[in-house]
Amino acid sequence: MPSYALRLLLLPALLGLCAPLCAQSPAAGAPLPGAPGEQAPSQPMPVLEPFVATYEAHYQGKPAGSATMQLVRDGDSRWRIDLTIHGERGIAGLARLNLQQSTVFDTGAGWFRPLSQATARKAMLFGKEVTGSYDWTSMEARWAGDLKKERRRPLPLQAGDMSALLINLAIMRDAVPGATLQYRMVDLGRARDYVYQAADEPEIMAVGDMSYDALRVARTSSDGDQTVLWVATGVPTPIRILQRKDGEDEIDLRLVEYRGV
Repeated sequence: MPSYALRLLLLPALLGLCAPLCAQSPAAGAPLPGAPGEQAPSQPMPVLEPFVATYEAHYQGKPAGSATMQLVRDGDSRWRIDLTIHGERGIAGLARLNLQQSTVFDTGAGWFRPLSQATARKAMLFGKEVTGSYDWTSMEARWAGDLKKERRRPLPLQAGDMSALLINLAIMRDAVPGATLQYRMVDLGRARDYVYQAADEPEIMAVGDMSYDALRVARTSSDGDQTVLWVATGVPTPIRILQRKDGEDEIDLRLVEYRGV
């Protein structure tokens, strides 16, 4: 159960991976942001708009619960993106699984710059909490809480670094047909380079009574697992987020509704 919970929460998809909001990230084929201490390229940031989105969560093809993603203001110049997953059916329901992750960020540096993070995983038989801080003066990120010792060590930051939830927002803003999207994730005590490939053309996907032209954006990890999301113009969150393992659908989030707040 703990491993299932961890995979679900780390899915750089959940709502967050979705807010086609805005900002600009490396262009197709562009190198990742440079060395520590460098300034991120100055790019016009799109206007963010608060929203709340609800998803149906499926695990290995079976209903497992629901997920909520929201973007809210956190002061005059800061924002917060939250992802909450509730296990309501199947194994997740029996374990009373609840997952929550939040990232506070600003946009003044020209990208979705993380400032702090909080993650909680709760179930009937276990509970874990982790907090993180991004110090852009010392260019270091640190995490505390229920993590392995090696993940509590300070990590050097680079201009352009984002958390998993913020990468989701960046994908929504950056995805255009045929684009290669490159990001560096610094999250939960580790740093990784992520590369996503957008399809050449959108495909039709249904959400309730509505149909959208949705663009498929996918990332394949070194072990062959895939994370795929579909984004649609005018929708502030992904239409669908799918994680595939060993060639089979594992975690599948399907948009039910979204609204501005």
